[in-house]
Amino acid sequence: MLIGFIGLGTMGLPMASHLVDQGHTLYVYNRTKAKAQTLADRGAIVCSSPQEVANHVDVIFTMVTADTALREVVLGKDGLLEGAKAGTVLIDSSTVSPETSKQIALACQQHEISMLDAPVSGSEPHAIEGSLTFIVGGEKSLYEKMHDLFLTMGKAAIYMGPQGSGAQTKLAINAIVAINLTALAESLTLATKAGIDPETFLQVVQSGGANSRMAEYKGIKLLNHDFQPQFATSLLLKDLRLAGTMASELAMPTPLLAIVRELMQTAVASGYGDEDMTSILKCYEQWANG
Repeated sequence: MLIGFIGLGTMGLPMASHLVDQGHTLYVYNRTKAKAQTLADRGAIVCSSPQEVANHVDVIFTMVTADTALREVVLGKDGLLEGAKAGTVLIDSSTVSPETSKQIALACQQHEISMLDAPVSGSEPHAIEGSLTFIVGGEKSLYEKMHDLFLTMGKAAIYMGPQGSGAQTKLAINAIVAINLTALAESLTLATKAGIDPETFLQVVQSGGANSRMAEYKGIKLLNHDFQPQFATSLLLKDLRLAGTMASELAMPTPLLAIVRELMQTAVASGYGDEDMTSILKCYEQWANG
């Protein structure tokens, strides 16, 4: 199968690598061309624009940072729609607003191109090991046709419903992630200031009812003050803002989401936007020692 992949950042590069490893002919594009070199060395074909990618392939994955970037690579000058033939499938794994996903899908439909919104649950380590979960919205028959392709990059693909359902689910999931992580950072700081050994505290958390995937995935990073980005604080804040917009459109109060969004905004304003989302711990430690 001829596959295109656009967006070779923290998540996109390892995802695309799995497609190469599975023997697919891969055409790639990234704004920073140097990021495509490792794939080129392994046989991928580097293109000069999204349009060039679309000229050659049957299925295109996009993994970009935000709504604006997605609109640019699909709808913009030299974008996908200028090169894709009828029958092409676009699978967007970016985390964007449900409304943007629906708008892009409608534009694709007008060019006889099918689209699935398929954001992923997981961060860089899961992308590297191929254990992502794809959260898919769109036509179910198309999801079923693409299911095996998802499994070249992840451990599971779950169908959520019509177009935009994947995006809606991902925003709700990331709200849980942010709330759990913030609760862990807050309680870890509280216990540490009380004189409790933080490593022992984490062992108790992980062995009882307070455990969470955040405690399992991020606990060691918190203990080691390892803020090397696997999922940047600024990107989590972007997702929380999108989730807040979704909640407003649904006229639903989300007080926990609102509080955690402000805390992540504080972390970004403090200069931690490019660091891992665990950098929220720095804010708590400053408050504890202030």
